[in-house]
Amino acid sequence: MSSTADVEPPKVALVTGASRFLGGYLVTRLAQNPAIERVIAVDTQSPTKDMLRRMGRAEFVLADIRNPLIGKVIRNMDVDTVVHASTVTKAPKSGSRTAMKDMNVLGAMQLFAVCQKVPSVRRVVLRSSSAVYGSSAKDPAKFTEEMSARRRPTGAFARDMIEIEGYLRGLARRRSDLSTTILRLAPTVGNRLPGSLSPYLTSPLVPTVFGRDARLQLLHEEDALSALERATVAGPPGTFNVAGDGIVMLSQAVRRAGGLAVPMPYGLFRTAGHALMGSVMKSFTKEELDYFHFGCGLDTTRMRAELGFEPRWTTKDALDDFARSIGLNRIVKTEWVDRAESMVLSALGERTEAR
Repeated sequence: MSSTADVEPPKVALVTGASRFLGGYLVTRLAQNPAIERVIAVDTQSPTKDMLRRMGRAEFVLADIRNPLIGKVIRNMDVDTVVHASTVTKAPKSGSRTAMKDMNVLGAMQLFAVCQKVPSVRRVVLRSSSAVYGSSAKDPAKFTEEMSARRRPTGAFARDMIEIEGYLRGLARRRSDLSTTILRLAPTVGNRLPGSLSPYLTSPLVPTVFGRDARLQLLHEEDALSALERATVAGPPGTFNVAGDGIVMLSQAVRRAGGLAVPMPYGLFRTAGHALMGSVMKSFTKEELDYFHFGCGLDTTRMRAELGFEPRWTTKDALDDFARSIGLNRIVKTEWVDRAESMVLSALGERTEAR
């Protein structure tokens, strides 16, 4: 087990993507840490007034990481820790796939190039995603960090994250004195963090793939934030899967969220699903559709043993907390689901003992 006791907290930390939930609330937490002298929040758009108020003493800089200005900010402010949390999961409304790749990949390349050149930078933390593993019928029960996708992901976001991770590993090779940490976050649920799972599971009628029951391993939004804070303040170098304990089958997740699953052939999943859910289904990315088809499991041994992070919420608890927070009027009560699952597990145990 690796110790993180000798890892010093940053003196000057810079966080990209500060106008969004994870980046903004990470800035808030870092600004409340007296051991950190200066916190710089960066984004291409200003945070809300409420978020700026929460950020307290942090300094907000309106900047695009693709612009040379970011180099001046990092150099002139003697930044020693950079947290890159500004990657986007889908193309902007007014943009295209080309615009998305430009923002994600080119932005990361420019940012890491600056980190390489500025001597004060000692640590870079990347918010990545379990999307890099893809979702397919050939997947193992759990992916470890050494594994790669069994079938190359076809989704734009997954391909971008694979590229960005590669560029960060290249930076680590060129600057051996620089610590790099990659957090591969599981799909995150919460009432403050917009994502694909929220609108999907809150639909009264939820389209699912006939003959499949995806294995979901989720992460509570507060745990996602805490893991990023841990990696920034005291995290060791390395790549870490971050997820709550346990899995929930998609059929169980739909029931726990109070919805009703409507199985259909995969060929009709998007078209018929659009009829059930409206524009929500139309906006889903290839990664999201594959995830609802197959799911993805993560091995989190390294998260505990090396990163020293313990999630507060299991997958099931995260899902239930999300449902409570948005006040769902459940069709099927959670207590009924718990009781039914306990009875089934008990019956299976008795049958096994009888044999």
